Amino acid sequence: MTNLQIGLAAIGGAVVLAVLLYNRWSTQRNLPLRSQGGPELEPGLDGAPFHDPLPQQGRVEPSMDDFETLVPQGQAGTSLVARSQLDPLIDVLVTLVPDHPVAGEAVLAAMPRSRRIGSKPFAVEAYHSDSASWELPRPGRQYQSLQAGVQLANRAGALNEIEFSEFVNKTQLLADQLAAHVDFPDMMAEVARARELDQFASEHDAQMSFKIRATRAAWSPGYIVQQAERAGFLPGAIPGRMVLPAQDTASGPLAVLQFEIRAALAEDPNQSALLEFDLLFDVSKSLRSENPYARLREAAQTLETVMEGRLTDERGVPLDAQVLDQVGTELEALYDQLDSRDLAAGSPLARRLFS
Repeated sequence: MTNLQIGLAAIGGAVVLAVLLYNRWSTQRNLPLRSQGGPELEPGLDGAPFHDPLPQQGRVEPSMDDFETLVPQGQAGTSLVARSQLDPLIDVLVTLVPDHPVAGEAVLAAMPRSRRIGSKPFAVEAYHSDSASWELPRPGRQYQSLQAGVQLANRAGALNEIEFSEFVNKTQLLADQLAAHVDFPDMMAEVARARELDQFASEHDAQMSFKIRATRAAWSPGYIVQQAERAGFLPGAIPGRMVLPAQDTASGPLAVLQFEIRAALAEDPNQSALLEFDLLFDVSKSLRSENPYARLREAAQTLETVMEGRLTDERGVPLDAQVLDQVGTELEALYDQLDSRDLAAGSPLARRLFS
């Protein structure tokens, strides 16, 4: 073999080795990033799907996956939402006056099985004279007055004539069983009030959805969880969901992070490659004093930087600081409008109305 042939063979071997090394580097580079320093975690938190990156005006279909039902791991025994309390601002209310004091056991036995009328919550409360407050009926107590109510509106729409009639029938049956007197308001007046409240709610119902999309390498579920926890999110009870907690845990989570549930449930999550995840924010469910939007924005920008991703809207359009500032300004105006109607964001009434 001549020196030329030996030289060409060496060059050829070097080229082949370089190609192999490049291919290996390229393969490693495109593997999903994985969590470091611990086992894969399974996030979880149930949340409603949203569709628009900016506050949207209009009715949103109701979902069983409501924000107020989302419970982070380790808090399964903690109620995030206070018991329902009827209020004339958003409920049709009627008073039931028994001929004689009735026991809590009798009230509970006479209660209708269903706590809904159509798509609206229905509730009965009893007046406890010792505490001078309305409460859910309890055994071992005597009550001289009760009230029944049905919600005027929610995200399913306004109370209609059929639902009002069902409310009357259900409440009258309860009154008959308890030997109580009850008077009902005018149906058309209450239905008109329901429509007006529903109109206000539909014009001030804001839900937002952002995305963070990978710009370099894909992510494993564990890597997303690890980085999200560092940004302040907590794992929940359902795979693929996490929550940004409020400082006041009784007020419920501020926002939800969610990604592909099948990836979270994969036999080997390390082999799952995710290119995006969602950040969801239901404005009406978080107290203004918690600064939920500012906290979500800070967390999103942290994740965008450390994960080498890009913050976008649902369509993939990047969101810069100017757009995010505009959203914040619009939210402040929305908060003012809700406050003026005594339906402050994050309040029990707002949570019920926007559900």
